[in-house]
Amino acid sequence: MLGIVNIVLPVFGLMLVGYIGRRLHLLADRAGDGLSDFVFVIAIPCLIFKTLATARIPLSQPWGYWIGYFAGVAVVWAAAHVVARRRFGLGHTEAVVAGFSAGQSNTLLVGVPIILKAYGEAGAVPLFLLLAVHLPVTMTAATLLAEGKGASLATIARRLATHPILIAIFAGSAVRMLPPLPVTVWTIIDELAAAAIPCALVGMGIALRRYGIPAGFALPGIIAALKLVIHPLIVYLLTFHVFSMPAAWAGVATLFACCPSGVNAYLLAERCRAGVAVASSAIALSTGLSIATTVAWLWVLGV
Repeated sequence: MLGIVNIVLPVFGLMLVGYIGRRLHLLADRAGDGLSDFVFVIAIPCLIFKTLATARIPLSQPWGYWIGYFAGVAVVWAAAHVVARRRFGLGHTEAVVAGFSAGQSNTLLVGVPIILKAYGEAGAVPLFLLLAVHLPVTMTAATLLAEGKGASLATIARRLATHPILIAIFAGSAVRMLPPLPVTVWTIIDELAAAAIPCALVGMGIALRRYGIPAGFALPGIIAALKLVIHPLIVYLLTFHVFSMPAAWAGVATLFACCPSGVNAYLLAERCRAGVAVASSAIALSTGLSIATTVAWLWVLGV
């Protein structure tokens, strides 16, 4: 248990630094915006690039890894959508935001640091491979569902093609086939990659103070339960007990699933001008509750 605490406390401790700093007005919202931009555009891409450029990537990945994770996404997404529509009477777009909040994980700001601390090098490759697929699949599905016939496939493709995370993934894979980069370049990349996790967590803490829970606890509480308990439970059962794969891959998929709701749900709601309160409340509540649920899942996984 002490080992689990040592994994979780630094992660959420850095988030608490950002939260308290914002609450005491030592930091402004614009500081969180700046940190988030830096992490999203530069630091995390450098971390992903470094990992994929130097890691040993298997020629084939277990299909059960992908099926297990995305089956969980589909179940909780559909459940949140139906509950939002039928029990709370929300409109179609708001229900899409609710479903997206339940199915999309905050892997960059929460998942990456926890999974790397838990599994180290053994978890890096399955983590970033899943990150590469998770983002375009969930964002494309959410955009198509929210905008319906008005969603342009060309626009979606352009957004994905210029996404910093996907660019880093492609660049990290491509550089493996090129001559070694100069030492100076690697030094710069290492320094930026090292800043990714602490800056991400402090920025997330500032964001939590900003979002609050404007939609109350009813629907956001259901979304949080689906995201933190049901999603990882489905993935755990499928990856450990149905499909065959390395234990580290199954553990990464489970921890990936138990991450709180991702900020992309809030960004989608802002763009569609619908479900903003639901998304921000789900993000804040699920992130707060994930302190306890992450400890529980780490214990279940025997990390």
